[in-house]
Amino acid sequence: MNSKLYIGNLSPSVSEEDLRLLFSRTGAVIEVKLMLDPVTNQSRGYAFVTMGTPELAAAALKDYHSYELGGRHITVTEARPPQEPKGTMSEGFDRETSGAFRPGFQGNKTRRRPHRSSRRRGRGR
Repeated sequence: MNSKLYIGNLSPSVSEEDLRLLFSRTGAVIEVKLMLDPVTNQSRGYAFVTMGTPELAAAALKDYHSYELGGRHITVTEARPPQEPKGTMSEGFDRETSGAFRPGFQGNKTRRRPHRSSRRRGRGR
């Protein structure tokens, strides 16, 4: 198991110090990172706590998953490794396209209109 834990469903009143005090009951806490909104500087409702060893992290997960803190039952799970940002739709496409495919290029093709029969539809006759 990883020694980094994800803590979710945090009340806005919970601080990094509150989390450090709670998780230090189980063992050594290396780091506490409360995620804040960059605009309002308010809690986003989740944090990451890094315990001293994977064994301490497993014990803290068992002890504090669904624990009531700040009037809410918190969620404690093993943190997943960070992922690469996905980027925008246009990233990863070559600006210069090969001759095989060029958007909007018709080549020798001509646009054909669908064949219209002389009979009109929808008039009920």
